Amino acid sequence: MEPQPSFAHMGLDGRLLQAIAELGWAKPTLIQEKAIPLALEGKDLLARARTGSGKTAAYAIPLIQHLLQVKMSPLVMEQAVRGLVLVPTKELGQQVLQMIQQLTAYCTRDVRVADVSGQVDMSAQRPILMEKPDVVVGTPSRVLAHLQGHSLSLRHSLEVLVLDEADLLFSFGFEEDLKNLLCHFPKIYQSFLMSATFNEEVQALKELVLHNPVTLKLQESQLPEAAQLCQYQIRCAGEEDKFLLLYALLKLGLVPGKAILFVNTVERGYRLKLFLEQFSIPACVLNSELPVQSRCHIISQFNRGFYDYIVATDEQALAEPAVRVKRRKGAKAEKGKDPEYGVARGIDFQNVATIINFDPPPSVESYIHRAGRTARADNPGTALTFVTHPECPLLAEIEEALAGENTEPVLRPYQFRMEEVEGLRYRCRDAMRSVTKQAIKEARLREIKEELLNSEKLKTYFEDNPHDLRLLRHDRPLHPAIVKPHLRNVPEYLVPPTLRAIAQPLLNKRKQRKHLAPSSSRPRGGFQAPGGHNPLRSFQYMRRRPRRPASEGKTS
Repeated sequence: MEPQPSFAHMGLDGRLLQAIAELGWAKPTLIQEKAIPLALEGKDLLARARTGSGKTAAYAIPLIQHLLQVKMSPLVMEQAVRGLVLVPTKELGQQVLQMIQQLTAYCTRDVRVADVSGQVDMSAQRPILMEKPDVVVGTPSRVLAHLQGHSLSLRHSLEVLVLDEADLLFSFGFEEDLKNLLCHFPKIYQSFLMSATFNEEVQALKELVLHNPVTLKLQESQLPEAAQLCQYQIRCAGEEDKFLLLYALLKLGLVPGKAILFVNTVERGYRLKLFLEQFSIPACVLNSELPVQSRCHIISQFNRGFYDYIVATDEQALAEPAVRVKRRKGAKAEKGKDPEYGVARGIDFQNVATIINFDPPPSVESYIHRAGRTARADNPGTALTFVTHPECPLLAEIEEALAGENTEPVLRPYQFRMEEVEGLRYRCRDAMRSVTKQAIKEARLREIKEELLNSEKLKTYFEDNPHDLRLLRHDRPLHPAIVKPHLRNVPEYLVPPTLRAIAQPLLNKRKQRKHLAPSSSRPRGGFQAPGGHNPLRSFQYMRRRPRRPASEGKTS
């Protein structure tokens, strides 16, 4: 019987093992088990593993181990930047920084890391780079800008290069930046190229940066097995049915836990948020127009359980790679939008129970990255895709690519009878009529103004008062559309009989909130009868007990 794989048998530094134990990792994942020993031997790696399989730690652990060994060398060596991690988005850069910081919790003096992918002034990052951190994390464009500005030098110090989410680096328009970066690297360095998919872009990167690599193409599906990830498609007659279905799923408690709702445009995201506001369903939006500090803060608070729903815009999936490359060569990015934004790709959203593709993804890669936000590690998850008749051919292509040689359908039909929620349709139409184009425009402007205020003017304050940052919420109602109070709750008679067992606890909670007042409160008229009953609202109370003098019934 073969021994169980463990981190302890990999020859790692004790401080690194201590940090791994504190993270609760009992054993390495498949990609970590295969990649870490090869990386520690000094080999270049080309690794493909599904999203959520632990790829970040698979390169971060050997990178940190290498740096610790260098620091323990008896030779006197000056401080230098020896590790570079290139990421396609600012959000992923923040996540990689946090992972390396967690793994270096017991060796912070020996291994320092800096993230330069954030959208802050380069002049503010220059002093950090002048201290020569051991590892620099950043997008190719920002790293190149620092190299050209002489605030970063890698020609004589770089020892380990990592390209994370490599399949996205070219598609996000970084091809020219990557080619220019190579001029600033030494001739010899170790490289790790990590990707969720293998495509032409990954092959081109392999030829650019890898030297006789070991290819790890693990024999596993690109997404978790059906026992862990349940994937469904829901055929909708039209757009109205999409909104009706989402309203029923969320309001009747059919989607428990945290969920990410994916749309394809910013305008669509605000339309969906305002629609949900009509029913008092709080959600925060995540898109390229928001400042990067706000986006990272939203993700952080979502992971800590502040919000249940995020409406995320998967914008990068819509643009053709060639268009993005052309734009990066000369033209400016679309006004107000961050070209290095991406939340469907590589971000580790924690404890997400359900992914809802309100708009279907435009490609197989996009679907894989979206669905990969749930069912991470060993946790179960569900992916629901809403599809109208014109969108069926696109979904069929995605399903065919995912199925491969498997004859069984990957996206099973979701058994939901729309006729059972017909009673809710008039409420759905009422809410949709309230969300006008003008309301969406006003909500968009208001959200951006508020987030810019939070991001810029309060940045210094929150640096001095980090605990107050928790009070800053991003799911507050925008209310440019008229919110109708009667839509807040679902009357019991409108709940389908087959769903009442699930929805009843929610209805009971609302009743309790409506009828139970705090013990310290009293009716507006100042009259509080013994036992906490208000006779002004209960005719039974008046019939059961003899009438008392007014002086006995009044409270002091």
